[in-house]
Amino acid sequence: MQISIEGRRALITGGSKGLGLAMGLAFARAGGHVALVARGAEALAAAKAEIEAAAPTAKVAAIAGDIRQASECVRLHAEAEAAIGPIDILVNNAGTSQRGPFLDISDALWQDDLDLKLMAAVRFCRAVLPGMRARKWGRIINVLNIGAKAPLATSTPTSVSRAAGMALTKALANEYAPDNILVNAMLVGIIESDQWVRRHAADKRNITWEEWKEEQGRVVPLGRIGKPEEFASLALLLASEQGGYITGTAINVDGGRSPVV
Repeated sequence: MQISIEGRRALITGGSKGLGLAMGLAFARAGGHVALVARGAEALAAAKAEIEAAAPTAKVAAIAGDIRQASECVRLHAEAEAAIGPIDILVNNAGTSQRGPFLDISDALWQDDLDLKLMAAVRFCRAVLPGMRARKWGRIINVLNIGAKAPLATSTPTSVSRAAGMALTKALANEYAPDNILVNAMLVGIIESDQWVRRHAADKRNITWEEWKEEQGRVVPLGRIGKPEEFASLALLLASEQGGYITGTAINVDGGRSPVV
């Protein structure tokens, strides 16, 4: 099956590296145009150049900003539409894994996590939904974590904000289904990305990246960690016409690691 999103325009937060970049590449190669949003201008420029080299006919915009700020979400959406046109596909991908013992998490840390992972998604959804509704076509993909369904000890605040993102997904899917706007969540397991590169760098045991990946893969039924391209392939399906009967789902992309819930 050849999946195409020819002419569709996607806004991807957290788009400069890892999963965000992989999705940008997949969308552009499938005929779409992409606006990448992230905080680091240098990484964004590199991502833009990589996508343009891989898909020369795609329009690619790289827009730096801090999505934890409400006014920045408004600006970033406006600049994305000015650069590539009305947004058909929104991918709320930005986020870090803020976690620790519950009693050590301050109000400030809770608020920062909720602003980044939940409120930014709320604000971008609010920005794109009127246009999607008018055109009777839209796709929203919320990138969450398997902890949204099965939180572990010391996983707050990230598991709580991710669970809220799952509830947001289902509520919007039900509300906007009559407008042909599909809303789904993808729940990340252990997939090779910038976040896991940072975790390896913080490991004090002085083991190689390949050794570290092999070790992490032992807890996954498939016996390995995932590849960004595998994650991006599912995102492309959900963003396409071929995924037109999938909405309101929260799909684990974790090599079988999670229990059935």
